[in-house]
Amino acid sequence: MAQNIKLEVVTPEKAVVNEDAKIVVAPGDQGEFGVLPGHTTFLTTLKTGTIRYTDAGDQERFVFVSGGFAEALPDKVTVLAESAERRRDIDIARAKAALERAEKRLAEQHQKESRDFTRAKAALERALQRLRLAELK
Repeated sequence: MAQNIKLEVVTPEKAVVNEDAKIVVAPGDQGEFGVLPGHTTFLTTLKTGTIRYTDAGDQERFVFVSGGFAEALPDKVTVLAESAERRRDIDIARAKAALERAEKRLAEQHQKESRDFTRAKAALERALQRLRLAELK
């Protein structure tokens, strides 16, 4: 029997994933990383993107995350994310509306290097990542 690792993805509001996985691939700030059973322990920050994992039944699964931290242990990966949602839970209409709002805010703030500009860029990135994941074939 192949060995698995426990994957937990949690936000301040809820637990999004709590299941066994064969491999976990996540968007680290310094680049994408993968974790297999027996991996060396490490802690890293995450950027907005998609966590991919293969569950115990060999199904590939996807979870959107917006920042946070990941801890890898030999038998467990814990992700503490600012926000997270499974691919199947992404509301495409809501994500498209968020994308339009972010693009509008970004266009309005284009000439200003301000906190609003930075927030608009972050909102745009979150909306784009959610839509890419939701519309993945």
